[in-house]
Amino acid sequence: MTLDGRESPRGDGYAGHYIVCGGNALAHRLLQELVEHYEVPVVAVVPDREQDHGPRIGRLPGVTAVLEAASVTEEVLRAAGVDRAAGIALMDGEDRHTIHTALAAQGANPGIRIVLRMFNQRLGEHIERLLPNCTALSGSATAAPAFASSALGRPNSVPVDGRYLYVAYDEDIREDGRLCLAADRIDRQDLTRLRLLPDAVGPAAEFIALARRIGDAGPLPPGTAPAPAEAAGGLAALQTLDSEPPLRIPWRSRLRWALVDALHSVTGVRMRLVLSTALAAVLLSTAVLYLGHRDLGWTLYLALLDLAGAAQPDTPGAGGPGGPWARIAQVVITFCGITFMPLATAIVVEALASGRRGVPRGPSAGVRGHVVVVGLGSVGIRVATLVHETGVPVVCVERDPQARGIAAVRALGIPVLVGDAPLASQLRSARIHHARALAAVTSDDAANLEAALEARAVRPDVRIVVRLFDDDFAHHVYATLGDVASRSVSYLSAPAFAAALMGREVLGTLSVYRHVLLVAELAADAGSGLVGADLHAVERPGGVRVLGVRLARRPGDVQWNVADRSRRLVAGDRIVVAATRSGLARIVGPAQPVPSAVPPAVPPSVPPPAGPPDGAPVSR
Repeated sequence: MTLDGRESPRGDGYAGHYIVCGGNALAHRLLQELVEHYEVPVVAVVPDREQDHGPRIGRLPGVTAVLEAASVTEEVLRAAGVDRAAGIALMDGEDRHTIHTALAAQGANPGIRIVLRMFNQRLGEHIERLLPNCTALSGSATAAPAFASSALGRPNSVPVDGRYLYVAYDEDIREDGRLCLAADRIDRQDLTRLRLLPDAVGPAAEFIALARRIGDAGPLPPGTAPAPAEAAGGLAALQTLDSEPPLRIPWRSRLRWALVDALHSVTGVRMRLVLSTALAAVLLSTAVLYLGHRDLGWTLYLALLDLAGAAQPDTPGAGGPGGPWARIAQVVITFCGITFMPLATAIVVEALASGRRGVPRGPSAGVRGHVVVVGLGSVGIRVATLVHETGVPVVCVERDPQARGIAAVRALGIPVLVGDAPLASQLRSARIHHARALAAVTSDDAANLEAALEARAVRPDVRIVVRLFDDDFAHHVYATLGDVASRSVSYLSAPAFAAALMGREVLGTLSVYRHVLLVAELAADAGSGLVGADLHAVERPGGVRVLGVRLARRPGDVQWNVADRSRRLVAGDRIVVAATRSGLARIVGPAQPVPSAVPPAVPPSVPPPAGPPDGAPVSR
């Protein structure tokens, strides 16, 4: 174990600090959140200062100390001053090792706040009940809805009190259900001009800005030039709906895709030619029967019996409706039935076999309008599952045959292409030319960019969502490829981990292009500083906007857009806010540190930097 002591070389030299264990992207972002927005002392524990995000963490200004340890043991925790720490975040390792470390930290400091990053959410819920002051979160579960919603082309939403909050843009902004302006000065070619939760002089200012944008006649029709006052940029508004916007897929299309899928799975090209000819013959013969009977019901009855080989032949000399042409038609239908019945049996057997859980299968030629998910890590699993739950077909691509996500998605009946074949070949096999979207969510920025470029080369209009970590890289990708949504798992989920470490809960995150808004519900209690404050005092232009209030006397209801902004909050009230990262940090503040008789040995020599603005680009 090595120690880079920026303030003190000993773990007993500082107190009331926060410990972040991990060397991955999420640990890196969490450290940035703590030192730049919450401005609290932080000790980082990384497995290797030269691997993964260890070098970047080592260069972060404002971090009190950086320890290097292959695994987080009790000795490492003592060196990090766990007995005097206010909180600890365990962001790396398997769930089993994370739980073991959490128990050791809680044993050394019963009052410490613990935040765990866990893949198994169900197990995390049990750990929360077992350990006091413990919160178990999943970075992939927090960020996956934004990826899935972008791939499906619908807004990401956060459920609050039976309603769904989402961000609408320009002509999609509705006056009913609108809570506040989420952003203005939106320029897709220069997102640095975008302002989150822009300044407003009272609630009326937002209505005036919206009226200027849409005019008296309602939303601007497509192609209409905006008013001169708003020509410099568009608007985004935070809205509520009573139910999440559904994803409507025509049942006829789904039925057609299913039939084509089943047909291609049991037949070849020559067999399909024979079946097409036989089908044409059956239809023509059925028309002949109808001309003889002039009764649609009897025509269908006889045709189906003949097709199943159950028709009764006419005896010699017996006359029947339609004459000899009707008999010829029945013979044709009967012989064609010999071809169709085995095929129908094969389709049923294939459907039952492929429906068994865990049976590997690849995408057939009948797949249409699907989403291709590249990468089956923790994020890829959740994105594929969320899209699958909407009823939209999914095809997954994974190069590592040992990836744990392969079995998980195959258990849902999702086809997976596995192997180290060229990515272009894999995407063609995944039928990217018929897909509605591609979600590249591997942990490698270069691999995600390659997938996006290959997909764009095959189908220029396909919707693309890529996972990128590096902000500058994401900006160049967006500027070069145009209509590409870049999302960052660590950027979307780190604010929730930081708020949990401060003793607060973030309900969800909403993306405004490559920027993020946090939706949180805060309680007015003795330690929050909200008791006695009115809504005007809580709100900060560009940082915080109060969306609703849950009064102590009516805890079951949220009053949205409360008109009385001067009402002071009392103990037991709760407020729902939309906030930027720094805005939420200013409200919640750091949690009360554990009392300690030993003050920090040396005060911070270099004050934490102001950090990037809340409009900083979102990448991976």
